[in-house]
Formats: sequence, C-alpha cells, structure tokens
Amino acid sequence: MSFLRNRTVIGVFCILLSVLICFGLTPLFNRAVSQKVEIVRVTQPIRAGEQITDDMVQLVQVGGYNLPDNVLHEKGNAVGKYATADLAVGDYIINTKLSDVPAADNAYLYDLDGSQQAISVTIRSFANGLSGKLQSGDIVSVVAPDYKQQGQTVIPPELQYVEVISVTASTGYDANTGEAQTDDEDGKELPSTVTLLVTPEQSKVLAELEEEGTIHLTLVYRGSKENAEKFLTAQDDVLLELYPPEPDPEEASQEETTQEETPTGTDNPEETEVETPTESEEVV
Repeated sequence: MSFLRNRTVIGVFCILLSVLICFGLTPLFNRAVSQKVEIVRVTQPIRAGEQITDDMVQLVQVGGYNLPDNVLHEKGNAVGKYATADLAVGDYIINTKLSDVPAADNAYLYDLDGSQQAISVTIRSFANGLSGKLQSGDIVSVVAPDYKQQGQTVIPPELQYVEVISVTASTGYDANTGEAQTDDEDGKELPSTVTLLVTPEQSKVLAELEEEGTIHLTLVYRGSKENAEKFLTAQDDVLLELYPPEPDPEEASQEETTQEETPTGTDNPEETEVETPTESEEVV
C-alpha cells in the first residue's frame, strides 16, 4: 500500500512539474527567443583596414536570444571607425572588430598634413630595392645613375636621407608585412614599389628620376625612431639651404610701405645746401 502511495505522490509531482514547464517556463523562453532587438549589420564587403561609411552598414531587427553582449546596436558606433578584420555581407558587427585608428600598415596615409607627401617609386629589378629587405621606418639614400643624362651616378642632395613608409607588392599588399604570398606558398611575394615620405620638392626630383632613369635605394639606417629623426633633420637642413622659404607677402608689403614713408636727406629743406655762384656766373 505504501508503494502505491509513493507512486501516486510521484505521479502528482510529475504532473505539477509538467504544468509548470508548459504554462510557466515555456512561455518565458518563447518570449525571450521572439524578443526583437536592433543590431548593426554589414551591407557590403568591408576589408580589414577600411574605414566604415554610412552606406556599408544598416540597422536591422533580429531575435535577441544568444546574441553576443558586445554586438553594436547603433550605427554611430561603427561609422567612421576602421575594420580590423574582413567583414562579409550579413555579418553583424562587434566592437572587437573595430578600431578608432587605421591599421598600422595604412596609418601613414592618414597622418599627412600637407607639409609632406607620400610617393611611390618602382623597383625595376630585385637588386634596386635592396633584394626585398627594406622595411617601414628605414632611412635610405636614392642613387641616380646617369643623373640628368650627364653620365654621372650621384645621390641628389634632396634625396640623401629619405624615410621608407611602405614596401608594396604588385597585388597591392604591403610586402614587408608578409600578408601576400606567391604561387609558391613557401616564399613571400617580391616588392614592386617603395613608398617614401617626402616634401613637395623631393617628390618632384623623384618623379623625374622615375620617368627618366633608374632608381637604386641604399639602406642608410635601421633602428630607433630617435636616431632616424637625426638623419631626417640633417636632410631638412639641406632642403632649407636649397629651397629657402619665400618671404610673407604681407610682411614684404609692410617693409615697402615703411621705406616709402621714410624721408630722404634732400627732402628736408633745412638740410638742403645752397650753391654759391662762381665769378663767371655773376651777372654784370
């Protein structure tokens, strides 16, 4: 009899538990699954390092169940930032895939302020570019064979010390980062161009050498940023001698005005000397 009583209690307990699950927990679970939230989703492919614009993302409503805690819910948190990984259409964006600053290999393009420029020169042979050993931050000298068709190989004074900011393969990837590979997976793709940080005057000389001659790059220094700045400072001094700054037009006009207003010695009547006529000039 006690056995039957125990089975009855167990049965009643199971019934009550099933009622609780069906009418209590199940609606709560369904409500959580069906709850909609807005998230930021990608509308077109975004490559790593690319800046996200407004037309690349959109707000969509999806089920909130099992979403990551760091998924973005506002477009303003994504637009203007840089992707740290490739994003495909339909991906939702989490904050760990975004950066406030551009990727390291493209950062130099966003630091230009007009006083300096980035210019690329072609590496026409393996030896011209130091056999693919150049890296960002290197200080190089530009050697020009048959400079200006004068039969002499020289280092132009404007290009004694120049900073390398990128070494790029023919595919567009930075070759010194090891991102791009050749068909032979064991070797890296060889560099095709070198991008240098120069002034407008230096860029003109480089453009002429690129068009008319062959450019060789020789490594001068690789090391700390502080020591590299010493070479660049020496180059700035040479450029200042070669291309002295033009005077400010306003200051020049003020100096001219000051000179015009200053009286000369002959304009002062008190200082004017009276010539005494000679005897031959006296009237008889």
